[in-house]
Amino acid sequence: MAVLTLFQDWSASGQAASEGAPRWLADLALAALLGAYGFLLVRALARRRWYRATGVLGEEDLRALHGELAGAERRTVGEILVVVLERSDRHPGACWLAALTCMLIGTAGSSAWLWGEPALMLAAQLAFGALGYASARWLPDFQHFFLGRAQAREAAEEQAFQEFHRYQLFRTEARTGVLLFVSLLERHAIVLADEGIAARVEPEQWARTNELVLAGIRRGSLRDGLVAGIQSAGELLARHFPVTSGDRNEVPDRVIVRRD
Repeated sequence: MAVLTLFQDWSASGQAASEGAPRWLADLALAALLGAYGFLLVRALARRRWYRATGVLGEEDLRALHGELAGAERRTVGEILVVVLERSDRHPGACWLAALTCMLIGTAGSSAWLWGEPALMLAAQLAFGALGYASARWLPDFQHFFLGRAQAREAAEEQAFQEFHRYQLFRTEARTGVLLFVSLLERHAIVLADEGIAARVEPEQWARTNELVLAGIRRGSLRDGLVAGIQSAGELLARHFPVTSGDRNEVPDRVIVRRD
């Protein structure tokens, strides 16, 4: 009887010990999920201004940008058009990846409490997934965390080509149309120049222009970023393609701002 009691006590204590580790790991996983989600959520809310374009530039801002464009084009035969989009693509894959990530980590964190309750476990999984999807859907910075760099670059570059043809920048007489394109969700600024300019200005030379635009946005001022980008593009164009007598303005000096 004593031996049996001892065996039972040892078995019970061993079972408690074996259940303690998974519970501790589950607590840690859940804490990690909540901590990571909280960090990404707070950061996304703080960075909302980085991803807004429509309604951000007021009449005074647009007048200032118009003046910068006119001033830049007075020194060059280049024709500059600025297009700013809040996003180049909706990136549903990034939203689903956020949902899957939250669901998997949430499942690991809640399994110790819900392992014997399949209905509650399924409901928790759906809730975690929905939380991740909704956060990525409505908070651009949260979505960007789950967006691959190559995917973002590809989407922005493809949209830039579409904008170049949408506004027919290839129709200038000397093929000197230049698009300054900004896609906020993808965090990309791209300069596309028609063949008349591209023949003498390599794409790498526009890197400073792109970085100046993005630096202004990171500081929270889309206007300052665009002003710096327009000035940089104007200086480069004036150096390689100075204005000539009889030059005329073939592309209206304007900034086009859209959601997508």
